[in-house]
Amino acid sequence: MELRELAVFVAVAEEMSFTRAAERQHVVQSAVSATLRNLERELGVELVSRTTHQVSLTDAGRLFLPEAQRTLAAAREARHVLEQVRDGLRGTLRLGVMLAASPGSPTPASLISAFTAAHPGIEVSVRVGVSGDHAEDLRRGRLDLAFIALPPEDVSGVRLHRLVSTRMGLVVRPDHPLAGRDRVELTELTAEPFVETTPGWGTRIAADRAFLRAGIGRVIRYELGDGVGVLDFVRHGLGVALSPPMIVPADLVCVPIGRHAPRFVVSLAAADREPSTPVREMLRIAAKLSTGAKLSTGAASRPGSGRCPE
Repeated sequence: MELRELAVFVAVAEEMSFTRAAERQHVVQSAVSATLRNLERELGVELVSRTTHQVSLTDAGRLFLPEAQRTLAAAREARHVLEQVRDGLRGTLRLGVMLAASPGSPTPASLISAFTAAHPGIEVSVRVGVSGDHAEDLRRGRLDLAFIALPPEDVSGVRLHRLVSTRMGLVVRPDHPLAGRDRVELTELTAEPFVETTPGWGTRIAADRAFLRAGIGRVIRYELGDGVGVLDFVRHGLGVALSPPMIVPADLVCVPIGRHAPRFVVSLAAADREPSTPVREMLRIAAKLSTGAKLSTGAASRPGSGRCPE
């Protein structure tokens, strides 16, 4: 059994497509089919069920997949260790970042800057997307690390290293009837028109879960794939929004929410398997930057006029 055969099987299993697996392995589709058949003959079991329109794993394939993934990860790590001994860390680390700026510290830019300064032989490639997609890409091995804004109960197969956790507030215009309130309950917002991000965003998931916990519904008037656009819609009186307080601009008002307030959590996430040396190094640097930021800020900064306390 060769590592090349395991890599082909994992590609087919994760992509559920011989065509996409061939593209991922940079070979022709017939080579993928032949390699997989050789592996199945060697193991004496069928790993993949093939039909005209569908590819699926057999029971044996489902059991074999995590072991194959671990074996490939161990082989990559072995190569990284030898490369580090020979000429320092080298290669590429694939980092997922969110569509909106990540509040708190470290930011993607500060993390990449510190990491590449410490390890100039490693190139960091960036993929921009939403939290839900990043979590799936981590599980499938398409990313090494990612900034995601999902609570632990909404993520499986991923390890979360928390960076930021804050209560979200209700964002309204200064002339909105709720702008002068010290606090508002979700039960008071059932008739308010909401401006929201599309499903898959961490803020959207946190808000949906909060209303679900409260046992009430809400009216979503607009859905946008842009966090800045959401706040601009609020600015023009097209609705209200829920947002982490630290990104609410000064010309809008953030009102604290009482019971069932959604919590916005930003984490640096890795797949739930033994991390490679570059991944461990980036996590170490992220933890150092995060701790340094907390020490330098000291007590929580006081919010500006009309801003939610964080």
